[in-house]
This record gives sequence, structure tokens and C-alpha cells, in this order.
Amino acid sequence: MYEAKIKELGFELPKAPKPIAAYVAAVKEGNIIYTSGQIPVLNGELKFKGKVGSELSEDEGYQAARLCALNCLSVIKDLVGSLDNIEQIIKVNGFVNSAPGFANQPGVINGASEILVDIFGDKGRHARAAVGVAELPLNAAVEVEIIAKVK
Repeated sequence: MYEAKIKELGFELPKAPKPIAAYVAAVKEGNIIYTSGQIPVLNGELKFKGKVGSELSEDEGYQAARLCALNCLSVIKDLVGSLDNIEQIIKVNGFVNSAPGFANQPGVINGASEILVDIFGDKGRHARAAVGVAELPLNAAVEVEIIAKVK
């Protein structure tokens, strides 16, 4: 159902990215899944690189956050077999590689939040943090992590 919704929205669920350092992509504790931070990688390629507000536009940051959220969902799917096992998106933490003076991190992380609501409806509504940072791994524009409740 949810994977069909992703296609209906005009997106594809990417293959879950592999961790780039000494950690796992997600941990399941009881019925809660904690994803590691996901950057905007597609087919092994970093799609959005640089600082939002100087090297990248706010819209490009929004698109990067959306891809990060899709990568988080791929990681969850790998762990539980199907996105239909998601009962609730609990929290989204978003980090924006921000140029000095850029202050609309919430608008950028809306890329992740809005696609989650588009996919899951009320089950996609979540608590959230949107934080500006000086640097991100591999000079990624955005990093997103998700906490989700599953069946």
C-alpha cells in the first residue's frame, strides 16, 4: 500500500544505502526503529552536495531532504520487510549544511516531513527538529534520521 503510494506520488523507493562508517543503518528495539542519519544518496551517488543558502538553493535543500527521507524508509523496509508494517512516524531529525546567515532550516526539512505525510497520511505526522550545521559528512546538503513505530 505505502510503496504503491510512493510510486503514485511520482517517486521510487531507492535501494537502502550502506553505512559509510562504523555503524548500522538502523536499530529495532521492540516495536521502535531508529534509523541512522541518511544523506541524499541515490544509486551510490551523492545527489545534493554543498551548503544550502550559497551553493544550493532552498528548493534543492528541500529535494535533498525528501531523498533523505526516502532513504530512511528504504532502511526501515530492509529491517521489517514492508513499509506496510509502519504504524507511525514518531520523529524526524533533520540537519542542514547551512551557509552563514541561512536560517530557514524548517523549510528545507519540510521536504522530508511533507513526503512522509503524503505517503502515510496521519500516520506520517511526527515530532521534529530542524537544525543548521556547519558541515555534514561528504559535504552532503542534508541529513535526516527517522524514528518509527512498527507492527
